[in-house]
Amino acid sequence: MEPKTPPYESRSQSQKSTPPPSSAAARLWRPAAQRNLRNQWSNLNSLRQDWRSAASAGRSHATAIVNSYLSQKYMDGMEFGVLSDMPNIRKKACSKLFKQQELYRGKLLSSYRDMVAIVTRMVNTCKSMRCYLRGTSNSPLAQFSFSLEDDSDSGDCGGIPVFAFYSVASFEELAWEMVRMFVSELNLKRLLVMELLYIYDEKVAKVIGICWSDEFYDGEFDELSLLNLYSEETREPVLPCLRGCKSSTSAVQSKQQQDSNVLQVYLTTWLVEVNIDRCRVDEIFAIVGGEMHVDFS
Repeated sequence: MEPKTPPYESRSQSQKSTPPPSSAAARLWRPAAQRNLRNQWSNLNSLRQDWRSAASAGRSHATAIVNSYLSQKYMDGMEFGVLSDMPNIRKKACSKLFKQQELYRGKLLSSYRDMVAIVTRMVNTCKSMRCYLRGTSNSPLAQFSFSLEDDSDSGDCGGIPVFAFYSVASFEELAWEMVRMFVSELNLKRLLVMELLYIYDEKVAKVIGICWSDEFYDGEFDELSLLNLYSEETREPVLPCLRGCKSSTSAVQSKQQQDSNVLQVYLTTWLVEVNIDRCRVDEIFAIVGGEMHVDFS
């Protein structure tokens, strides 16, 4: 099942534009709209950097989990040399590694939670690109806001260009194109987190596993609902899929033990971020930056 098309598409699709404004109204609206769009796209640029930091930290924690787990799993076959005669050396080493694995489980979950918060802020930023009249149109001093006060105000000043060529709706469409990539990648990251959190060597300890339908932390489902990654019909998160494809998986549950090759695939998948087209993201920021005369590099 592919994530539903978000309800946060360009509002031009669901809201009729206002009649073409007078030249005086456009002169008042355009500077405010320009400031708002610059601010929102600067926020998006900052958030994509935050995502990179959180994803990098998450992969580091995931790698530590895998290394600790594999060291425990293959402990019996390791040669300890002169340490072999030390009482319970293997048991003590496994216990130490398991505690290390527990530590990095918590850190991985924290990184995932950071990524959820980052993508949520991306969505909220995309929802804040319109510039609405604040107060009455008869006011001698026009004021503007990105929050809607009058249902007849589309916030795009009749669809006129904000800078040179692009309307607000055009900026929104570019923003949502990019943010959908991060939403899809976040969903795939959740699958990897679920698997990595609860791998363990059964000879060392017992760990309670989780299912895809479990909440990973308090309030997670509320945040996923905002991203359209939680289905109210099934009462569980939407299953992940590759961008542009549909998932054929009907149920997902963590496995307590995994082969080292499979775990390497998980780490590689985390690193390459298959749902994010980095070239396209850079191109979008180049397009927007050129229109605004802002360098987002």
